Amino acid sequence: MATIFEQESRTFNEYLLIPNLTDYQTRPENVVLSTAVVKYRKGKEASRLNISLPVTSAIMQAVSNDTLSIALARSGGLSFVFSSQPVDKQADMVRKVKKYKAGLVTSDTNVTPDHTLADILTLKEITGHSTVAVTEDGSAHGKLLGIVTSRDYRISRMTTDTPVSEFMTPLDHLIVGREGINLSEANDIIWDHKVNQLPIVDQQGHLVGMVFRKDYDEHKENPLELLDEQKRLITGAGINTHDYQVRVPALIEAGADVLCIDSSDGFSIWQSDTISWIREQYGDTVLVGAGNVVDAEGFRYLVDAGADFVKVGIGGGSICITREQKGIGCGQASAVLAVAEARDAYYRETGIYVPICSDGGIVHDYHMTMALAMGADFIMLGRYFARFDESPTRRLLVNGTYVKEYWGEGSNRARNWQRYADGDNQGQRMAFEEGVDSYVPYAGKLKDNLDLSMAKMRATMCACGSLSIDQLQEKARLVVISSTSIVEGGAHDVIQKESERRT
Repeated sequence: MATIFEQESRTFNEYLLIPNLTDYQTRPENVVLSTAVVKYRKGKEASRLNISLPVTSAIMQAVSNDTLSIALARSGGLSFVFSSQPVDKQADMVRKVKKYKAGLVTSDTNVTPDHTLADILTLKEITGHSTVAVTEDGSAHGKLLGIVTSRDYRISRMTTDTPVSEFMTPLDHLIVGREGINLSEANDIIWDHKVNQLPIVDQQGHLVGMVFRKDYDEHKENPLELLDEQKRLITGAGINTHDYQVRVPALIEAGADVLCIDSSDGFSIWQSDTISWIREQYGDTVLVGAGNVVDAEGFRYLVDAGADFVKVGIGGGSICITREQKGIGCGQASAVLAVAEARDAYYRETGIYVPICSDGGIVHDYHMTMALAMGADFIMLGRYFARFDESPTRRLLVNGTYVKEYWGEGSNRARNWQRYADGDNQGQRMAFEEGVDSYVPYAGKLKDNLDLSMAKMRATMCACGSLSIDQLQEKARLVVISSTSIVEGGAHDVIQKESERRT
């Protein structure tokens, strides 16, 4: 007969945290929310990828494009650019994130002195950049002759055929830095001379790159932002188990920092084959997560295959109907607890700590902290991020309320057969849906909402006597609650004022 698990399948909504002693140190400003994303040997080495906030965005068309990836990385979280699109388009999104800012930027907006104002305006429209390098041959590394910024021309008083040489700021009027200068020294020069950009040139006068004042200012405004060694924003990207031999090289070339196999059920030989191919081609230089699983067996299978982290959760997403359609899955709280136990056992056995990501089942902000307390190292959110300005979907007015579109990767709208088909070329159409097409309430800017959610998380952790995620997992005490307790936990037995309802 079938194996029956004795433990009930439970959700985050069925638990509450019991407070621990709060002392003088357990204050929100002392809480550190950074966490490891990929495996490492605790006590002997650091994880090769850490994030400042324990949140990632879901690998979904309606959530994780380049604009959301930029906004989330600037706030300290990590996005995985969605994979259910052509390889070149996904790689272009990754490039946009990596080019958004950097300590030393390779100029992608360049002209010769013989180009015209019309060429400048066209380039600005294409790249969105108002600073144009003028080089001898019009290349990014040609001999620098000057620059053009929006201060150098007035469209209303110039004809579009005016040569660049007539209105550019020439080299002898520029402040430049020499190749080999570090970022701190470059920023000092920018501030000392009150300029907005500093061209960096080599000994022969060829342009090496540019350092921008706005990048320094933005970093001061976003101290938790995720940056690589070249001061570029960090981003992840999703892959599948079908075209990975083409998609992975393209994403690595575009600059993706970490990959994750996107699947509703990760306990599969196809994921093992995908990871094995990546290891054969790239060794351990490419970071790749796998999933999703809901038990110890699934976790161990993916870790043995070589996964750098494991994603947990089947059927818990707000737009996911996998449990209804196929009858597989597990309550998200129970899944996280089971996989966390397996993760800890693996660590005791091998000395290698493999982070786990809780994916799905988050309804209220406190559920994020609950997932971490139960053992997740970070969480993945879809509905939460889909509500914001930076997500790729349309904002609509429906029945007097602003909403944003949100659909599952298993819906017909996503047309993501690769996520649900098995094998190399099977099932190139979806026989049935595992996701729905829906709306979510529009919520405004990502940073404003994420700051509020993280403030709640820090306050909850303080109530649990914890200043880090590790401490939270060690100290957390949980109690199972009844349906009546859930009712008691909200506003009840009162008549709420209309103004309060609106807020």
